Amino acid sequence: MPVSLPVAPALLLTLPGNGGPGAAVPASGRFALEFRRVPGRHPSGDQLWWLELRRNGTTVARWPAASGIASRQSADRRWTPGNAAPLPPGPYRLGRPEAWAGSYWIDLLPRFATRRSALGIHTCLPGSGCICLPSAADTAAVARWIRATGLRQLTVLN
Repeated sequence: MPVSLPVAPALLLTLPGNGGPGAAVPASGRFALEFRRVPGRHPSGDQLWWLELRRNGTTVARWPAASGIASRQSADRRWTPGNAAPLPPGPYRLGRPEAWAGSYWIDLLPRFATRRSALGIHTCLPGSGCICLPSAADTAAVARWIRATGLRQLTVLN
């Protein structure tokens, strides 16, 4: 049985790029956006995931996130649409951030065979089958990074 650890937002917000690009982290270099499941749970019970921005191999921003509802973490992630499972691992093409519901929607288009569709990064919690960022400010920061760096790919690691 996995150990449930509380999310410590204060610890996650210490990275210089969490608010978006700026003097502390310029929007130049080799950037990568990665998403991975980590030990712990949100206060809502959702599995903790991290959306991480790396510049030249170093993590410069990390946002707490969720993917899939708490009870569906081991469901079929690749072939069953609408089952509220987490995103399948693999590469995704990132769409341009669009204003949506007082925050942003960023399309995720799988670059591998799957029946899953209508996937994105957006503000929500509890989780859904997308990448859910509990904070609209975090979603806006991710959108700023995508716009500033021209990022066009996200990799779901696990």
